[in-house]
Amino acid sequence: MMSGNIVHEKTHFRHDPKWSGRLGPAEGRGLLLCVACVIDMIESEDIGSVRKSFALAGISEVLKCSPGALRMLLQQDHGVSTRFTAALLGMLHTVEDPVTLEKVDQVLLLLLSELQSDVSFHFVLDEILKPLSDQVSVKGFVPTYNFLGNLVEAVPSVAQSLVTHYVPLLEHLCSTLLYPDEVVKASVLHVWLKLFGAAGGSAGQSLPIAIRDRVCIVLLQTLANAGSPQLINNCAGLLWLLVQQGEAVSVLMNSPGNQIMCSENQNSHTNNSQILSQNQEQQSPDHSPLPLILKKLLLSGEETLQLTSAKCIASILVHSPSQYSAPFIKADVPEFLFDRLSSNSEVLLWSVYSCLLLLTEDPLFFSQCHSVYGIESLVRSLKEALRLTNLEVQKQGLLLLIEILERQPPSVRLFPSGPGFVAVSEAVRAGVASSCLLVATQAAHASSALCRLNHQSRPVQYKEVEGLVEAITNRLPELPLPTPGHRRSSGVLKKSDPGTQTSRSEGFLLQALACFQAACRLAEECASDPVLKENAFTQPFKHNHAQDSLECLCQCLLRCCDSIWIPTVIRMCESTPRAQVLQYFYSILLSQFTLLPSFMPVFASKLASSGFYRLALEHKALLCAGNRNPNLNISCCGFLQKLSMCLLSQSDPASGFYQQDVDEVENLLHCNLPSLCCRLSDWPSLLCEGLGLQLCEYKGPRATQYCLVIILHLALQQGDRLLPDQTVFSSVVWLLSLVQEQGDCALPRSVLRSALYLLAVTQDKSPSLDGAPLNCISKALSSCQSFSSLYIHHPALLHFICRYPELAGKFGPLVLELWLTKQTQHMDAEQTVASIQEKKENRQSQADERQDGEPDTETKELLTLTEKYPAVILTLLDMISTREPPLAERALRVLEVLLCGQRDYEPDLSDQLRPALLLAVQRLSVENMGPGLGQGHTERAVNSLPLVLKLLCVMQASDPPLSASYSKMDGVHFKLLYHVSNLAGRLKSTNTESLLPALSYLYCCLSLSPAHCNDRAVSMLLSNCGLMDQLQTVLASSSSSAPSLFSSACPPSALLCCSHLLLSSLITLQHFHSAQVHKSISWSLDTAVQRLLLQKRHTDNLLLVSYLRLLQVLLDVDLASAVMCVSTGPGLVGPRPLGVEDGALYPLGCRGAQCLAAALSGILLQKHELLLRAAVNCLSSLLGFLERKSPTTAKYVVCQPWSRFLLYCLLSSGENCLLHPAILRLITLLLQHSSTAVRCDPDLLQVMEVVERRGVKEFSQETAQALRLLLTQVQSDVLRPPPTEEQKQRARNLLESLSSQTPGESCSNVLRVGDVSVCLSDFTLTAG
Repeated sequence: MMSGNIVHEKTHFRHDPKWSGRLGPAEGRGLLLCVACVIDMIESEDIGSVRKSFALAGISEVLKCSPGALRMLLQQDHGVSTRFTAALLGMLHTVEDPVTLEKVDQVLLLLLSELQSDVSFHFVLDEILKPLSDQVSVKGFVPTYNFLGNLVEAVPSVAQSLVTHYVPLLEHLCSTLLYPDEVVKASVLHVWLKLFGAAGGSAGQSLPIAIRDRVCIVLLQTLANAGSPQLINNCAGLLWLLVQQGEAVSVLMNSPGNQIMCSENQNSHTNNSQILSQNQEQQSPDHSPLPLILKKLLLSGEETLQLTSAKCIASILVHSPSQYSAPFIKADVPEFLFDRLSSNSEVLLWSVYSCLLLLTEDPLFFSQCHSVYGIESLVRSLKEALRLTNLEVQKQGLLLLIEILERQPPSVRLFPSGPGFVAVSEAVRAGVASSCLLVATQAAHASSALCRLNHQSRPVQYKEVEGLVEAITNRLPELPLPTPGHRRSSGVLKKSDPGTQTSRSEGFLLQALACFQAACRLAEECASDPVLKENAFTQPFKHNHAQDSLECLCQCLLRCCDSIWIPTVIRMCESTPRAQVLQYFYSILLSQFTLLPSFMPVFASKLASSGFYRLALEHKALLCAGNRNPNLNISCCGFLQKLSMCLLSQSDPASGFYQQDVDEVENLLHCNLPSLCCRLSDWPSLLCEGLGLQLCEYKGPRATQYCLVIILHLALQQGDRLLPDQTVFSSVVWLLSLVQEQGDCALPRSVLRSALYLLAVTQDKSPSLDGAPLNCISKALSSCQSFSSLYIHHPALLHFICRYPELAGKFGPLVLELWLTKQTQHMDAEQTVASIQEKKENRQSQADERQDGEPDTETKELLTLTEKYPAVILTLLDMISTREPPLAERALRVLEVLLCGQRDYEPDLSDQLRPALLLAVQRLSVENMGPGLGQGHTERAVNSLPLVLKLLCVMQASDPPLSASYSKMDGVHFKLLYHVSNLAGRLKSTNTESLLPALSYLYCCLSLSPAHCNDRAVSMLLSNCGLMDQLQTVLASSSSSAPSLFSSACPPSALLCCSHLLLSSLITLQHFHSAQVHKSISWSLDTAVQRLLLQKRHTDNLLLVSYLRLLQVLLDVDLASAVMCVSTGPGLVGPRPLGVEDGALYPLGCRGAQCLAAALSGILLQKHELLLRAAVNCLSSLLGFLERKSPTTAKYVVCQPWSRFLLYCLLSSGENCLLHPAILRLITLLLQHSSTAVRCDPDLLQVMEVVERRGVKEFSQETAQALRLLLTQVQSDVLRPPPTEEQKQRARNLLESLSSQTPGESCSNVLRVGDVSVCLSDFTLTAG
């Protein structure tokens, strides 16, 4: 053979040239090939295998590089082609060199593939079958079997020819599998493997049944005894192809083990088929060896075999899980499958998951505790799988977990201890956090199954359940839920494509809702079990932190529901509500009312105010009409009922039958909500339908109308207007009229209460009622035994009742009483809390803050009511004099606010009230004609008297300064003064509550009345001996109880203060009018001076003011008045006989004057507004008294060193103190009396500098007047040393600027300090 050419030199010259040719690439000369030479070389035994191998390699190269060239040579003579093929087939039997055999196999395959001739294929098959029929040694056919398998794989049509025309060959292949040599078996199985896999498995399906069944049986036997890896792999591969055919699976699973172990000499396939048929009728799959064989493959260390085994198991089970699961379960295959979950192969994991998933359909899987055995392995595998990138593996693993959790019998726990439950929770949370929504949806489904009670460990891991809920909740904001516009554009009637992101989002939301509902159900079940609720086996340290408790879980559920779930579901269902989603949603909302009852009032109010009544009712109408979606209807009705009852429980009716009303409403809602599936627009017609009589208490047309009224009431109470106000108003009026016209029994109290509320709240946008409807409403309200049971604390109810005189006459006082009662209870609760938090604060300051503060909301509503309906004021006034103290006091507070100018009312309001107050005082005076109030008289009179008197004081203080009330003292005013003075004279001295406002009123009347009117008033009071005795008793009690200031016998400081102020007015006016005094009052001057000097730190400021005012008045009349007999003591005047100075100053005395001056200096340093004024005025009167009686003493007093110290302290206290009119007046007094304490420099210069810097425009009229007097003194020659001309000029300039200042408006005449009224005119700074 020449180099590079395929020719035989010795014989080539004899061959016809037609069998030769140059073959190869077109651009080259190619390879010289002679077919005849090749045949000679193959058939010759003298040619070595190396040369034959070289020739075959060349032919192979030609076939690959020059397609069709060899075919053209061979097609010249069919016989040559056949001889060439036969020669190659013969080499398969004669050649032993593996390399040469491989090339023979390759050339044959390429040659036959190129020829593509059925004749050639049949010739090859015939040549293969012929030696098999001659019973030649089987072992030598291994290369032939390998070639046959390769041929079937390369040319699929050969497989079809085999199964149709060469059954004997197939039978020989079956028989060969009984040969003990595993190499032979492996080669034969190679043929079967390629045959069953050819043409997509169609050839295997066309195989005769007998052959197929025999292959199945022999395959099981071979696989059971196989030892070599190649044989095992081929067996496993063929088994995988067979189990994809249902008939083959039946044969494999019904083949008994004894047939598998049959003798190798068994050759008759007919007998085998007969035996198989009989065994299939007699044996069940439980005795099949296949599960054990596959289990053996699972135990192998080769992952490929494990994968094939798992795939075979899955394929078998797919055909009939119910029939074939039991044999695998009984063979403990699930345990070995669970053990394989430790693999890292994604394909193996998916296959094992699939097998186990199919096995879980058989209850035997759970009854034999395979789930308990494998749950830990499954959880570990899931954790690892969720870190992989193959989403199908993750979904399959989660699906398996779901099936196990859902099918596991409740009696057998999967997670008896906490760590197991924690582990599965972590795996599920990892799935929920997956970026793939499909995986997250499966994980949410698993969470739902995990929240079942039978899966909870002991103790229950509430923290883990909370973590699941939060993990799912945190995914919701990320969901790409469709907007309403997107849904409309895509068509609301067209369902979303399951593959779209929106559809996947909705699927996740649905599973998430199911999980949340399962968590709520779990919490409810645990709450009903005391052991689970307490979680007694929780570790001690967890109890301290209370983070793993049922209450924490419930709060988490409520928090997530409120903040995330509600907005998400509403957003998704805005345009196309889904019944299943809404069913879960309303069930979840319903559960919240059971889990955390204490949080529900706020939650229910939030839901109702957010429109959930409308939302639920619209969903019912849209999805539940016509008996559709009954489960959704049940959930909606349950939610609406719970919501309504919770809102109803928040109301606080005064009825004693409250529980009966609650039960009545609950029954009405329970019986009528399910059938209420109409749209809101249909409600008015339902309310106005003239239906027949109510045949049943809680069911029927009338009960439905009642149900509508209650829902409208509760929704509107939270701001959800289901219908327009005018529609509601007219519908309710019509319903009330209809009920009365048809003669029905009275409306249930709860329904009537709701109807009254609806009428009140919707009245503003509705027309006024005329006679007939108004009469109907009045009858309906009168039909209730107790109006308080119909009352709802809402301002609209006040306005509705008071708007119509027919209703106001009957129910006005009642509704006002209830309004004030509710307000009193509210205020008492607030005061209780305030007293706990601020119990150390001063009571007087609290009273001042309450008085100066803004009125509360309820009071403002009453003030608005009085503006619209003035008759309410008289009703309130009547309450003060006729009702019990709490209610009467509340009415008084309202009128106090009204009178104190908080609102702009008519100026003659006081004039309108005075006649009514006079009648009240007269009635009280007549009812209490005894020697002392409270003895033998009604308790109501005793309680109402102080309130009436307080109202008189407030009304007196609220009158404007220039009111006509002060310009006359006749008619009503004088009568009031007369009756109040008589009552004050008859009161017991211990009745401070009444005596204090009486004396305060008398004092203000005297001080505020003009000069031409107050002569009668002072005469009348001085002639009232009872009043004078009363004042004497108060003063005597005060004097006798000093120095023990806290003695129970000592009158309250406010009463003593009023007594001092009233006496000061009586003394002044008696002196002015020279009125007759019938009874004088004794008073100890010594005690008063000692209190001012030594006890001022322990005395109330207002009481000090009253002492100073009384002393001022007495000093103005030189301590000699017919009204008051002033007594003295040795502490003031010294021992007798009195000296000249003491005699002149008697009863004050020289020492007393010095003590009083020192006391006034100390009081001035306190810098209290009224005390400053009272002290300066008293000092002015004292100096005037001393000037008149003893000028030497006056000079001595003003020139004492303390005067300089006092002035220095006051001038060093800042500009505000320096420019106070009382301080300016004090400096003026000292200058007027030639005191050496005042110096021009720096005292007066400091004052002028401040005035020049500030300017005089911002000064009050009183400050300007005090400054004017001071500057006038500066210009005089009283200063030593005298001021310079420059200083005098500065003073003159300031006086000129003050002269151009316009006088300001006068302020209020009366200042209320607690319960004491102080007339500011009494504390105006005197001019000297």
